Amino acid sequence: MAADLYQELGVSRTASDDEIRKAYRKLASKLHPDRHQDDPTAEERFKRITAAYNALSDAKKRKLYDQYGEVGLREGFNPGAGGFGGGGGGGFEDIFNGARGAGIGDIFGDIFGGGRRRPRKSPDLESEITVEFISAVRGAELELSIQGGQTVKVRIPAGAREGDKLRVKGAGGQAAPGMPPGDLLLTVRVKSHPFFTRDGLDLTVDVPLSVTEAYLGAKVEVPTPGGNVQLKVPPQTQSGHLLRLRGKGIARGPQTGDLYVRFMIKLPTQASEEIEKAVRFLGEQTTEDPRAELKF
Repeated sequence: MAADLYQELGVSRTASDDEIRKAYRKLASKLHPDRHQDDPTAEERFKRITAAYNALSDAKKRKLYDQYGEVGLREGFNPGAGGFGGGGGGGFEDIFNGARGAGIGDIFGDIFGGGRRRPRKSPDLESEITVEFISAVRGAELELSIQGGQTVKVRIPAGAREGDKLRVKGAGGQAAPGMPPGDLLLTVRVKSHPFFTRDGLDLTVDVPLSVTEAYLGAKVEVPTPGGNVQLKVPPQTQSGHLLRLRGKGIARGPQTGDLYVRFMIKLPTQASEEIEKAVRFLGEQTTEDPRAELKF
């Protein structure tokens, strides 16, 4: 049974041109195959409403259809001769194939932003990328091997964090020849650092001090993401004491964290009679109880 073009668009046979146009716009937006890539019937449904609009939006073709039905739209039909002047057509697909150009480009431009169907995109692929602590903090450009033995460059932005997502355009799989490849979605994994720990954009580093430096005070060099800085150690500094260096942490966009320096007193490890005498003398000269304030 031949399809009724008016029914395809859901309008009456007395519908105005504006009603036909609005009906097609609504259906085209709803049924476009790009929005139903998992539905194999979507493209066929879209073709049928497009064919119907092609015919009914053209005043001459609509008149022929109203008078003669589907046969009036077949290629070679001659109403003056009461039939075909040459080889007959084949039905509904002929309407679609032979009636292009009746304002369809304008319709697509309004609905989809262009006069051509965008080719479907292949699925995206997901993977992980493990980066060094310093690469995550300062940013880096790495090469990553992908399918087919190819390599792609991946930019790690400064301040990248554990779990961040990176998108590499066009580095995903290709579902079929001629189909644009998908993207590669990477989850960032950051290795730990032997001295620095991270909390958001803030960093903490343990800086060892000798007993002499801790007691007398000193100037020590401390590494930061932006380079080494000179830091003054106050006299009688205790192990675990924290100093805050503002703006010396991790930079991420317009924000920059702080660096917390935690001093840790390091005792001599070598065995020496002179060192032992000095330590015993130090103990004899010290009257404070180091655990006086220790309570539960």
